[in-house]
Amino acid sequence: MTTFTDPPKEPTFRLSMLIYDTRYRSLTIQCVALMGFMLLAAWLINNTIVNLATLGKPVDFGFFRDPASYDINQRLLEYTSRDTHLRASFLGLLNTLLVAVLGCVTATVVGVVVGVLRLSRNWLVARIMAVYVEMFRNVPVLLWIVLALAILIESLPKPSDFRGEDPAATMALFDSVAITNRGVYIPEPLFSRSLGEVYLLGESSLRFAVSLDLFLILAVLSASILTVRWNLSRAKRVQELTGERPVTWHVTTGLLFGPTVAVLVALGFHLGYPELKGFNFTGGTHLRNSLIALWLSLSLYTAAFIAEIVRGGILAISKGQTEAASALGLRSNRIMSLVILPQALRVIIPPLISQFLNLTKNSSLAIAVGYMDLTGTLGGITLNQTGRELECVLLLMLVYLGISLCISAVMNWYNRTVKLVER
Repeated sequence: MTTFTDPPKEPTFRLSMLIYDTRYRSLTIQCVALMGFMLLAAWLINNTIVNLATLGKPVDFGFFRDPASYDINQRLLEYTSRDTHLRASFLGLLNTLLVAVLGCVTATVVGVVVGVLRLSRNWLVARIMAVYVEMFRNVPVLLWIVLALAILIESLPKPSDFRGEDPAATMALFDSVAITNRGVYIPEPLFSRSLGEVYLLGESSLRFAVSLDLFLILAVLSASILTVRWNLSRAKRVQELTGERPVTWHVTTGLLFGPTVAVLVALGFHLGYPELKGFNFTGGTHLRNSLIALWLSLSLYTAAFIAEIVRGGILAISKGQTEAASALGLRSNRIMSLVILPQALRVIIPPLISQFLNLTKNSSLAIAVGYMDLTGTLGGITLNQTGRELECVLLLMLVYLGISLCISAVMNWYNRTVKLVER
């Protein structure tokens, strides 16, 4: 005889279940902890604001509208000492981003090369790379920055050495580059039939000019790259269908360079070379020694750590991969570029992100050599002139946090694109 019983009914929800029911207890504890943290943060912020108001220094960001009254020697946009503190801070941010981008690119290239050469079978090459890694990563980066600046100032010729019938120094690269103890002067791109500039954000402190010539060149180059990618994908489809890959190098070269060269010719592209006039060089683009010293020091210092990351990633790949590739007839350089490094990227990328973040934050040491980055403008002269320590430091922290989060987001996206697809 079979007896049918009704399924047990779910108990109705009671407030006591938030504490005694294991299904809700952990959530209750987390909500209480979050509320406690938020209350503590609110109390600290309110206490700070009240105390500053009592001292006659209420939180106020109006100082950004006051004239900065100081100069920025290395800058990407137009600037005068009559501009506001906000524009000075904006130019400092651009200088920070410039060093971060240049440093990350250079450190990655040098680090990958050194990391691969450390595994070379040539004993001398491997030992030289080991000495480079140990020397750079065991000395504080600030000392490397100061040393690099001292070498540039003391060892390079003065502008006056380029003067005379028999000068003590001459310009390099067909008299187009002047390397002096005041910096490096390189040719600047000019257009005889320029399309002009467009100022964004009007007359605000964050205004900046966008070159229509550069915009057109980048647009044409981007379209060329997309067309080349489409052509390569088409060739790949043909290869999958017929087994033969059509020759694409001539089409790729023409699509990649042809439209861009045509635009440059139409705009009347030419180079403006630096010339010695008076006591210094004029014309061209001036890269100051402070920028060069900071860029090279941060790059070489970070590259030493990246080299060890690359070496560890390569060693993490089984030797069987190399042996299998060799059995297929691939040469050593092709094995490294086509087989080993693509697999090692999943090991290399995560710690590489930390090195990029460290390089970006270490760029704040630029103040030691007089390079006016964000720390030198907002966290240095602006802070001292206005006396707004809390506002300047908080904004400085938020900006560096934003830059770091952006770098992490981009590198994490790239990490997801190169990770192995599991089936």
